[in-house]
Amino acid sequence: MAERKRIGLKEVKALGPNQDVWDSAVPGFGARRQRSEAVAYILLYRTGEGRLRRFTIGRHGAPWTPETARNEAIRILGEKVTGTDPAAEKQTKRKAETVDQLLSLYWKDAEEGKLITRRRTLKKASTLATDKGRIERHIRPLLGKMKVKAVTSKDIADFLRAVAEGKTAKREKSGKKRGMANVRGGNGTATRTVGLLSGIFSYAVENKMRADNPVHGVKRLADGRRDRRLSEDEYSALGEGLRKAAEKDEKGNTDVWPAAVAAAHFLALTGWRSGEALGLQWSDVNLTTRTAILADTKTGRSVRPLSLAACDVLRTLNPGEGLVFPPTRGKGQMSGFRSLWDRIAKLGAVPVDITPHVLRHSFASLAADLGYSEPTIAALVGHKGHSITRQYIHSADAVLLAAADAVANESQTRMGFAIPSANVFQIVPRQHQWHRFVVVV
Repeated sequence: MAERKRIGLKEVKALGPNQDVWDSAVPGFGARRQRSEAVAYILLYRTGEGRLRRFTIGRHGAPWTPETARNEAIRILGEKVTGTDPAAEKQTKRKAETVDQLLSLYWKDAEEGKLITRRRTLKKASTLATDKGRIERHIRPLLGKMKVKAVTSKDIADFLRAVAEGKTAKREKSGKKRGMANVRGGNGTATRTVGLLSGIFSYAVENKMRADNPVHGVKRLADGRRDRRLSEDEYSALGEGLRKAAEKDEKGNTDVWPAAVAAAHFLALTGWRSGEALGLQWSDVNLTTRTAILADTKTGRSVRPLSLAACDVLRTLNPGEGLVFPPTRGKGQMSGFRSLWDRIAKLGAVPVDITPHVLRHSFASLAADLGYSEPTIAALVGHKGHSITRQYIHSADAVLLAAADAVANESQTRMGFAIPSANVFQIVPRQHQWHRFVVVV
């Protein structure tokens, strides 16, 4: 190996044809120019069995500079210490022939935190769990045996129709003790699974397994989920279901777990995502300032105003420590909330297509009906907003609290519940001017 020196731009530019230079700071890290002008950053290392491996980090140019390539070399050497062989894994990726092999490689990198989302963040554990289910229950059974390079847009369109028609729907064990999972088909499941497939085949393109993404250009199905909202009769039915679920028998027992009933009621009054509510800790809540601070949501850190009605629901759970909406047993989140929701809905004869997520759209729609602007609604429900979300970093002010009260009170009225008497503010919003509200005391 030639004389070592710390590799910088000067050393890279000075390389002649078929010359290399080796770094003095990171053993095995070097840069090599072949006959062309292209310079590649490389890493030489030995495996646990003593075999010499050569790993090509990438060509000089964005994103690879001497510094970024050196940092990558350090990362790869760190992986080698744990017993992995980066060069062998890279070679294996190139040889993935079937979709089944592609799925395994994709999932391994996803679990190890090597995949970045469009928001430039790592996938959350809940998202990974959903992805795992879609891979194992829909993608692998229908496409697993196909060659990666042989999959066409027609195959993806056929896959979309098959899932939508319920060809992969079934009831199976969930992996938990006595647990069962209903694998559903339908337009929504098909569309979201094809969305995941697009990401998987983008991964295949990035790793040189094929030249194009067969999902691109495939028209997806409309599931109507974004348009679905509760009607007045459905709000009334939901209220009836919540009341029946909370009724106690002569022994003081309820038909549905009280924390699940409170969670369903809370979702109707806030428009939150189910995962945000079920993961809410008492340490995130301040009932005095009527504010909840969520450190890690789908759109990042979020501060939410809490209506008086929502605070009243929380107080029924005896504020303390840990999860606000605890499970029936154990310390984890309430994994069975969806089945408990189904029981609440059945008690009130709520249509089966009403899901907890529909409550979110209904809350936002009610806010729009009352005249609130999109930035205000974004602040209430935690959409990825613009200026308003950045200005309410520490606490919600009287304007947002009053907006939360107005929408929650309308929800309460439609569900047949009493409106909290402690309301102070009444908001008269001006369209498209969230920062110029008139407050009537």
